[in-house]
Amino acid sequence: MSGLALYRNATLLAPPLAHLMLNLRRAKGKEDGARLSERKGIPSLARPAGRLAWLHAASVGEAQSSLVLIERLLDEFESLHMLVTTGTVTSAAHLEDRLPVRAFHQYLPLDCPQWVERFLDHWAPDLAIWMESELWPNLVSETMRRSVPALLVNARMSASSFRAWRRMDGMARHLISGFQVCLAQTDEQADRLRQLGAGNVSSPGNLKYSAAPLAFDQGELEELQSAIGARPVWVAASTHAGEEIMVSNAHTALLSQIPDLLTVIVPRHPHRAGQIETVLAQRGHSCVRRSTGAPISRDTAIYIADTLGELGIFYRLARIAYIGGSMASQGGHNPLEAAQLGCAILHGPDMENFQSVAEALAAEGGALTVRSAPEMSALIGDLFEDRDLWLRRTQAAAKVAKVNQGVIDRVFNAIAPTVQAALTRKTDAGA
Repeated sequence: MSGLALYRNATLLAPPLAHLMLNLRRAKGKEDGARLSERKGIPSLARPAGRLAWLHAASVGEAQSSLVLIERLLDEFESLHMLVTTGTVTSAAHLEDRLPVRAFHQYLPLDCPQWVERFLDHWAPDLAIWMESELWPNLVSETMRRSVPALLVNARMSASSFRAWRRMDGMARHLISGFQVCLAQTDEQADRLRQLGAGNVSSPGNLKYSAAPLAFDQGELEELQSAIGARPVWVAASTHAGEEIMVSNAHTALLSQIPDLLTVIVPRHPHRAGQIETVLAQRGHSCVRRSTGAPISRDTAIYIADTLGELGIFYRLARIAYIGGSMASQGGHNPLEAAQLGCAILHGPDMENFQSVAEALAAEGGALTVRSAPEMSALIGDLFEDRDLWLRRTQAAAKVAKVNQGVIDRVFNAIAPTVQAALTRKTDAGA
């Protein structure tokens, strides 16, 4: 029996356990209780009439970079509707006010065959687009079994992911060879996809370069600017467990040089804010959590921005940004968002998820790698003290972000013939 068949048989028995898991996640705030049925393949919306493309973006980062592609597809194909799926509460919140007309969001069902089939029966997409690297075996194989043309866009295949897929070579080849077009972020990742059986592979670049700057609320920004005044601000963005301790140590070390420093922590998962606040308070910091509505005062040392969709505000407030997930074996997060908004960039040594971007930034002097709190505090101190140094770093980062903005054109041109064929094929068949 093949690996895919074993996986399917195992997941056929999974719904009782999946129900339990979803309820536990809901209790922790990791699932939307009002829309939990969507995770079981039960839709909360009717399918729009006409042609429908389905795009899946796993989480916030993929969702943000997909917006420019969604807008382009809807602009070019005027009768098209787009179903956009994600798997996290934060990504759903991020998309809520950002999706254009004729695009709508649903949560992706868990990869139980019964739930997958229910999802596909209802939506009956004419085209499927997977963003980056989240490929659920039942969902992908069932989509292809139904002869839905499938594209893999902005594909990311890190060295560690490649090794994992190679251990499941039969399943990998079955899934990846079914994509009609595979667009990788880099030449190296394109080669890995070819080795796993992908055909029609090219590497037009990373779509994240073409993403619009993070949105923000002007009124909220001005209110925070008024509360902060002339205080120097830096932000630790998308932090994971363990990184806040390093940020705390760096903040303490900087106080002798910058006594009125304000440090902003934007946790990747806002539900951790209470735990973060407790740890920081135990370490002697005066903290305020944004979700409580309490204002920033002169005594506020660390501001915990535990709200959704506001990172664009804090990048605009800060002169320096540390990119989280890069010290905690998470592969890092998108530094281009900070680069677009005028921040000098620091990150840890683990930027595997954005390796090519991190390398481009480093080559231009647009980002610096830190491995410890002393390194972090020393570099932040230098950047606050030397405005010319800060300006050179921010200009270098902005240059990297700007020079590659044409990626969306290359991506669209690569997929347009397949999209056009897919969207006319079913109509011609009389469906």
